[in-house]
Amino acid sequence: MKQVKVGILGATSYTGVELVKLLRKHSCASVAFVTSQSYEGKRMSEVFPEMLGICDATLTSPEKALAIGADCVFSCMPHAVSATTCLPFITAGTRMVDLSADFRIRDLASYTAWYKVEHPCPQYVRSAVFGLPEHYRTQIATASIVANPGCYPTSIMLPLLPLLKNPGTLVAAIIADSKSGVSGAGRSLKLTSHYVEVNENFSAYSIGRKHRHLAEIDQELSAAAGRDIKITFTPHLVPATRGILSTVYFQTNRTAQECLDIVKKAYAAEPFVRVRGPDDLPCLKGVVHSNYCDITFAGGGDGQPVIAVSAIDNLVKGASGQALQNMNIMFGLDEQDGLR
Repeated sequence: MKQVKVGILGATSYTGVELVKLLRKHSCASVAFVTSQSYEGKRMSEVFPEMLGICDATLTSPEKALAIGADCVFSCMPHAVSATTCLPFITAGTRMVDLSADFRIRDLASYTAWYKVEHPCPQYVRSAVFGLPEHYRTQIATASIVANPGCYPTSIMLPLLPLLKNPGTLVAAIIADSKSGVSGAGRSLKLTSHYVEVNENFSAYSIGRKHRHLAEIDQELSAAAGRDIKITFTPHLVPATRGILSTVYFQTNRTAQECLDIVKKAYAAEPFVRVRGPDDLPCLKGVVHSNYCDITFAGGGDGQPVIAVSAIDNLVKGASGQALQNMNIMFGLDEQDGLR
């Protein structure tokens, strides 16, 4: 089978490094280039010693990478910077998987309101496909630009979307309480993610409808329900390197078992969603270093909310693994290649 030549923009980010590691296991993809603005000219294995013998490629600039070319390019760069950097590749006809937020938000005014910047290439936003494979697989297969979902949204949307799409199922008053490992904050230095600040600590942040991921969560849940939905979302930082655990509370006319049955049926053929029993609660150790999302439902009864519990690895199913899953779909490859 023909090899897919892959490029990675921002390869020295956590998500970029994760992609390189995953692609090493892929039978039909090879890395054509890796870029970095901070480490241009250095070998990947110089920046990350664990990559010695795995990826010794020299990090180049996006401008030089454009001349090298690739069949598919992953962008692991920050919002606004990502779209600007992607633009020459898009114009050249290269298929893109963008791991930033730049192509996730369909409404340009909403993007500007949340990210405080005008979109760098608004002409391509409408044609981009939201890259949640379990719900947009057909559109992803033919897409030129795939907007990889955020990590928190993935953990929250996967349990809820089948319920919102299910005829006769009412879902209201959604409260998502999510905990993430520190790698979700990215590799750039920030006081709040220093070891001494995070170790033996547990803190909430961006509460009260302040977290930017709310834009895509509300967008996708509203699209599934056919009505406007705004959730309450509280993210937390836990002293772990990776992983997200979300507990999502909601009022519904279904029991927890009925919710579980609906979601289990919806994902019966999905290779990376595992629906567990109510006594087999998802946990971080069950999913880290994998592309799985584990889900179950509990609670309910006597007017109490049903509780969805989901767990993912924020760097894999929440970012690079899902991005590779999207690439596999785009190029008609085995969806699990590189992810087993």
